[in-house]
Amino acid sequence: KGNVEESKLEYIIRDHDRDKFNDRKILLTNICKELDDNYSKANVQIKINDQYFNMKEMIEPVIFIVDIAEQAMLDCGIKPIIKPIRGGTDGARLSFMGLPTPNIFTGGNNFHGRYEYIPVPSMEKAVQVIVRIIQLFEEKA
Repeated sequence: KGNVEESKLEYIIRDHDRDKFNDRKILLTNICKELDDNYSKANVQIKINDQYFNMKEMIEPVIFIVDIAEQAMLDCGIKPIIKPIRGGTDGARLSFMGLPTPNIFTGGNNFHGRYEYIPVPSMEKAVQVIVRIIQLFEEKA
């Protein structure tokens, strides 16, 4: 957003790796300082607010919870597709608050768009998986 007198830029910095994430923040800070130093009439400021971090560092110590979710899916006739992701806002925030929350399927499609949907049979399967996860945890207790 901007006009002749002022411009404002907003960026979302994300990375799977905490060190690379921090490097990106340092890079932006350095760019702002360089612009402010090199242009005498400039007043370049930066404000960085961390939203959330990659939940991997919170999930790895308790990776057995992913194994349980995988077993629950298999028990419910679902072929798990396990691929690491940075993590969604809710799962990442909860994980860093002390409740490790890996992402599992919900049965949805076309996420984050106007055509997002979840077929009822897929939603029912997701409920079956959640119930099975609870049963597996109960069996371990």
